[in-house]
Amino acid sequence: MTKVEILILGAGFSGLSSSYHIGHDKCLVLEKTSNIFGHCKSRIKGGAIWDEGPHVSFTKNDYVKKLFSKSVNEEYIEYEVKVGNYYKGSWIDHPAQVNLYQVPEPLRTECLESFLSSRSETKVKPENYGEWLDLAFGKVFSRNFPAIYTRKYWTCEPEELETTWVGDRVHCPSVSDVVKGADAPLPKKNHYIKNVRYPKSGGYEAFGKILAQGANIKKNHEVVEVDLDKCTVRCSNGELFSYEKIVSTIPLPLFVSICRQLTSEIARESEKLKCTSGYLVNVIVPHKSVRPENWIYVYDENFLSTRITYVDKLDGKKKSNCLIQVEIYESNYKRLNLSYEEIERKVVKELLKMKLIREELINNNDKIETHISYFKWGNVIFDHYRCKALDNILKWLSSFGLAREEDDLMSATDDWDATPTKVKTSTVALAGRFAQWKYFWSDDCVLRGRQLGRAWGKREL
Repeated sequence: MTKVEILILGAGFSGLSSSYHIGHDKCLVLEKTSNIFGHCKSRIKGGAIWDEGPHVSFTKNDYVKKLFSKSVNEEYIEYEVKVGNYYKGSWIDHPAQVNLYQVPEPLRTECLESFLSSRSETKVKPENYGEWLDLAFGKVFSRNFPAIYTRKYWTCEPEELETTWVGDRVHCPSVSDVVKGADAPLPKKNHYIKNVRYPKSGGYEAFGKILAQGANIKKNHEVVEVDLDKCTVRCSNGELFSYEKIVSTIPLPLFVSICRQLTSEIARESEKLKCTSGYLVNVIVPHKSVRPENWIYVYDENFLSTRITYVDKLDGKKKSNCLIQVEIYESNYKRLNLSYEEIERKVVKELLKMKLIREELINNNDKIETHISYFKWGNVIFDHYRCKALDNILKWLSSFGLAREEDDLMSATDDWDATPTKVKTSTVALAGRFAQWKYFWSDDCVLRGRQLGRAWGKREL
């Protein structure tokens, strides 16, 4: 049995950041696969670099900015992004609620009138995301745009979601902006992402390479059992490890399922934690991009395509081909029940219908190339069962050394500068989007590792 001071499960940004900030000399990272960087990994397919989903850095945190910059030796680009929406043949700038002038009539007028009418209605606290949308935008816009996108992206009805996760992710416009935006474009941008940063080479994972340098990582080590009483971990290859402290960055339902002390009650609670899964369809089109957007939200409910990213625009390098990545989601709320081939064919047809692929620009000897992949863990679904189920699981883990934190039931962490004093005496910690079951982006994952470093180590940038 190998003795380890601090054992970390998972070599994504959360796990690597934890090891980096605690001190690589104190930590051992166990990674199930032959790759590191988790969902932030980048891979070469068809001669192009593809990330696992759309990744750009728009963090406002100065520490993460400096860390990412150092990781790529300041070799990154920063640029203003253009975001668009596709709705039944119309192109609408994002956010659509302040660009109603691009919405076809009579829907444009109906959206505006519904929004203005909703301003005079008695305000009540919304009990779900559906009510929140109606109050924020009026029922006509809500039902034709964000409600449809909710069913595609979150895979459930808006009424099935609570609202704590929303924050500034959905723009709530002023009456003046909506009225003016129904007539002409506004002079200012209203999307919460205005400028982004991306490595000049190596894909998004290059931002995390500094975290992995010097780390003690055992790849192809799938953890199949955790004994929380004896502080031991067993891998599928038979290797045993003992630890003084453990950091899990693997999905919480998975971590709970491999704990030897798991009870039937906690197993039932973990089943209540829902997330999206889905497919990424990478499309190489033998002509240059024909749209100005960096990414596009698709509101047609009969389209599989949910969000579309122009990958060829990420690193600022000129390319002869158009590289498109399409996201498609499913969950226990909604299953696709389609084969890979059926999904690829349908996506290409949708891209042709949206005229993102122009057949007339493709030479006879060229062809459209597609690659498809499945991801099990996409986004945490913030339904009405999450908070109570999460509380019960964390309460159970606290009996084995997990320190409860003030924000552990919140959808995100607001204050990354606070030192987690309660964690200092704990022997179990969780880190990352799925381990903590939160709405984390990559900068949050890095900062969680830094937070644990403040509790158990001393290292900074």
